[in-house]
Amino acid sequence: MSPQLGALLHRSLRVYQVWGANTEVGKTVFSTILCKLTSGYKPDEKTAFLKPVSTGPAEEADGRHISKFIPGLDSQTLYQFDLPVSPHLAAQVSQQNTPSDEEVLCKIHEFASRLDSTHPGWLFVETAGGVHSPGPSGTTQADLYRPLRLPAILIGDAKLGGISSTISAFESLKIRGYDVELVLLFEDKTYQNHSYLTPYFQEKHSIPVQTVPLPPPRLSPSNDVSNMQTYYTTALGLPSLSAIPSHLSSLHQARITRLQSMPVTASKTIWYPFTQHQQLTPDKITVIDSAKDSHFDTFQSGSPSKSLLRPMFDGSASWWTQGLGHGNPALSLAAAYAAGRYGHVMFAEAVHEPALALAEMLITGMGNKRLKRVFYSDNGSTGVEVGVKMALGAARARYGWAGEEKVGVIGLKGSYHGDTIGAMDCSEPGVFNEKVEWYEGKGAWLGSPGVRCEKGVWVVEGGGEFKTLGDVFDVEGREKRGEGRGYEKEIRGVLEKLVGEEGKKFGALILEPVVLGAGGMHLVDPLFQRTLVKVVRQSPELFGRKHQPNDELDWGGLPVVFDEVFTGIYRLGRFSAASFLGVDPDISVHAKLLTGGLLPLSVTLASESVFRSFLSDDKSDALLHGHSYTAHAVGCQVALESLKTMMKMEKSGEWSWAISSQQKGDDQTQHASSEQVAAIADSRVWSVWSHELVEWLSWQKGVEGVWALGTVLAIHMGSAGGVVGVGYKSTAAKGLQAALLKASEDDGSVHSRVLGNVLYLMAGQTTTEENVRRVERLVKQGLEDGT
Repeated sequence: MSPQLGALLHRSLRVYQVWGANTEVGKTVFSTILCKLTSGYKPDEKTAFLKPVSTGPAEEADGRHISKFIPGLDSQTLYQFDLPVSPHLAAQVSQQNTPSDEEVLCKIHEFASRLDSTHPGWLFVETAGGVHSPGPSGTTQADLYRPLRLPAILIGDAKLGGISSTISAFESLKIRGYDVELVLLFEDKTYQNHSYLTPYFQEKHSIPVQTVPLPPPRLSPSNDVSNMQTYYTTALGLPSLSAIPSHLSSLHQARITRLQSMPVTASKTIWYPFTQHQQLTPDKITVIDSAKDSHFDTFQSGSPSKSLLRPMFDGSASWWTQGLGHGNPALSLAAAYAAGRYGHVMFAEAVHEPALALAEMLITGMGNKRLKRVFYSDNGSTGVEVGVKMALGAARARYGWAGEEKVGVIGLKGSYHGDTIGAMDCSEPGVFNEKVEWYEGKGAWLGSPGVRCEKGVWVVEGGGEFKTLGDVFDVEGREKRGEGRGYEKEIRGVLEKLVGEEGKKFGALILEPVVLGAGGMHLVDPLFQRTLVKVVRQSPELFGRKHQPNDELDWGGLPVVFDEVFTGIYRLGRFSAASFLGVDPDISVHAKLLTGGLLPLSVTLASESVFRSFLSDDKSDALLHGHSYTAHAVGCQVALESLKTMMKMEKSGEWSWAISSQQKGDDQTQHASSEQVAAIADSRVWSVWSHELVEWLSWQKGVEGVWALGTVLAIHMGSAGGVVGVGYKSTAAKGLQAALLKASEDDGSVHSRVLGNVLYLMAGQTTTEENVRRVERLVKQGLEDGT
């Protein structure tokens, strides 16, 4: 297994990647010029050249050209394929084993590290062909090299059509997060592309452009060397080129200086969310230079011979939002497309394709026949407020309550639905709201039995032990065996007391299905939540008057709101967490993973019966809610791309490695195809976190319990050694969190968040099995070290 790799940034080695706007634009000629210019920049430094992939006869390789005109230069080609075609084709017909993307990146890392430790100075890494020419594996170079995120030097195309190809190449690099710091190209007096491209880059993008005359035409081998020697001598004498080394060096140093200063500046400038600044010192602030796939590239000013940027696993999925990988080019392109086509447009009484297509996809994907309407908002907290407004309005319209009557919600203790005032009022008093002046908890909250693996056994609080988590989630089977009768009696008794004895009025039932997230990663017995929904729906007389639903899709008792902001959109392994309970809500709220982790967007889906309750000749009876960026086209387009991708992943069995590993010994999955495994997953409970890890954790000293579902792992730590016990104020999980933050030479480190005594970790939907296992090793190491 290769070591975890991140972006490259060395203090004493300036590494630049040379890109071409097309093939045959002069990359190697310019690389030679750059190597010559920098070779004499400082007497104690050296320059090196690296060609990761080259095709064509070895005697004509770019590295040979460099060595011919700069004798003694440290020059290396990592992979040379004889056939002069695109690298992916050359690799296919070659007798060599085709290197993986990881192998190519690893060798570049090793080469740069060796240089930095022996003779710092400069390294120019030259790509093959154009920006999107495929590498050996077939991944386009723009994506292949993105994890390194080296500053870019773009060689423009001086030929006919070169203006377009140069600008297109620049935009392809830009949209992937590369910093293009210099543009170089030949001066072709016929096409004069340089006269257009120079002001284009300098004035519009503040990127300097330097040009040189065209090199002499190739005549004969005996004359070509002499002619090129003369050409290089002449080019190096151009005053405009002499400033290139100092320009690149100053940008390199400015980048490092800025990264070094950011923690102190941020501590004086930023007001962080959920942070006690009294305890925050600059050394505790994580500086993220960039992010790719499941990792941050964080600045570490440690060993001078190592990259200053270290890979750090994004263990909270960037507060539960990340799903399709940081820097996902498909999502970036979707955002750019919508921004170019629409920007932002008014949505009230208007429609655009991304919003309509997304609404249609969501209604179909939910598999809930009740949900027919989609309301757009900006984040999960707002989406919940919209859902509660819908529910309360529908209940008031049915039961005829007066406007001044106080109406609350029914929820669960430990639930949390957001930070805006209305969403906070849907939760019981607690640490998140007890010091908020306008908070007024409006409702009643029931206790709910939790589920955890303890010493190898799945335990339902007060409800017995189970062999597997799948047995816990067999809600229909458990219901048939009568396991829900105790829940039903308890719930009905509590509701009758609240309504009959205390005179409370309720207008909605609101639940986070399966997992109470911010309240402490509390995995709730799904049979309890299923029973609660059923009791509420079967008891309209408790909440107003007995009412016969108009049809099977009409709400009964109270409108049921599912807050799936955290648990929905495949976070727990399924499109909707409601499917675990076997009951459908009347209103469902989704956000976070909706856009794959790129930008904010929320949707509140509602049934037609809830929608109809707002119909009237009086405009004031409408749902008077909205914001300026409602259904912003960029977010909708990205969400469309995100959902399409995840639905395709599910259908094609992309998670079969995780599903199969959870079902060891199960004949259904042992010999099943990826498509069959995906179908089995619809009715199964699975996780990317291994069964072995969960079992191991459940036996560890200091661990009270653990659970894993979908991409989520939650470790409930016990109180010991004087630490504060359970709850949000607990420090029980801080030791493990600190241990994960320490870098391992091969496995990197983990950036995680804790909820009091609970340390949770989340993978993305595209996180590889290899990366999950890396994190598992770090978790084990952290606990074994006694943290």
